[in-house]
Amino acid sequence: AAPVVSPNPSFAVEDYLVSTCGLTRAQALKASAKLSHLKSPSKPDAVLAFLAGLGLPGADVAALVARDPKFLCAGVEAILAPNVVGLTGLGLSRSDIARLVSVAGNHFRCRSMVTNLQYCLCLLGSYENLLSAIKRKSYILSSNVERVIKPNVAVLREFGLGPCDIAKLCHAQPWLLTCNPERVRAMAVCVEGLGVPRRSGMFRHALNAVTFISEEKIAAKLEHLKKTFRWSDAELRIAISKAPMVLNRANEFLQRKSEFLISDLGLEPAYIAHRPSH
Repeated sequence: AAPVVSPNPSFAVEDYLVSTCGLTRAQALKASAKLSHLKSPSKPDAVLAFLAGLGLPGADVAALVARDPKFLCAGVEAILAPNVVGLTGLGLSRSDIARLVSVAGNHFRCRSMVTNLQYCLCLLGSYENLLSAIKRKSYILSSNVERVIKPNVAVLREFGLGPCDIAKLCHAQPWLLTCNPERVRAMAVCVEGLGVPRRSGMFRHALNAVTFISEEKIAAKLEHLKKTFRWSDAELRIAISKAPMVLNRANEFLQRKSEFLISDLGLEPAYIAHRPSH
C-alpha cells in the first residue's frame, strides 16, 4: 500500500503569518485563530503566489491578510483566477485588479464579484469612481444584483433621477446600492415630504442630505431651522427645496448664520428662505 502522507507536524500558522506574510506578531496571533485548521502551507503558498503574480506589494498583502486571514484559504483555480480572467475581459489591467484586491478584501473571493463589478462600472461611469465607492462600501461586490442593487437603482429612477445624477449620488453614498430597496424608497418619500419635488434638480442633493438620518433627527433639525431663522412651515419648505444641504449643517453654524443675516444685516426671514445658499 502507498504510504499515507501526513500533514506537516512542524507547520505553525502564526510563525508563517509573520515570516511569510509580513504580519506583526500581534496581527499574526489574532489572525491565526481563523486559520487553526491549516495543517500545511500549500494553500496559503498558492494564494501568495497568485497575489505576487498580480504585482501586489508585500505591504498590501500583509494588510489584506491581517484584514481577511481566510483569503489565504481561497481557491486559486476555482475562484481567484477565474475572477481575474473575468475582470481582464472587462478591460481591467493587472494593476487595476491588484488595486481592487487591496480594497475589496474578502469580497474578491465572491463568485458574483465580476457580474457586480460590470454592472456598477456602467452605473458609476468610471473605474476610479467605482473603486472609490468600493473603498467605502465593499459589499457592492457581493450584494445580489437582481434582488438588491438593480431594485435600488429602479427606485432612484422612479423618483426622476437620470443616469448622471444616479452615478453622482451612488458615488457619494454607495450604501444606497446595498441596503434594503424599501429603505431607499422611504428616504425618497421623505425628501418629497420635505418639499423637494421629484425630478427637480435638487432632489439628488436632498436625498444625499437625508441618507440614513433618522426621522427623529430630521424632525429635530426642521424645528431648529424654523426657530433659528423664524421661518413658517411654508418658508422652511422653500428653503429646503432650494438648499437641502442646510439639513447637514451643525446647529452652531446655523445659529451664527442667523445672527449675522437677521441681527447684523437686518434681512427678513422670507428673504433668507428664498436665498438659503447665500
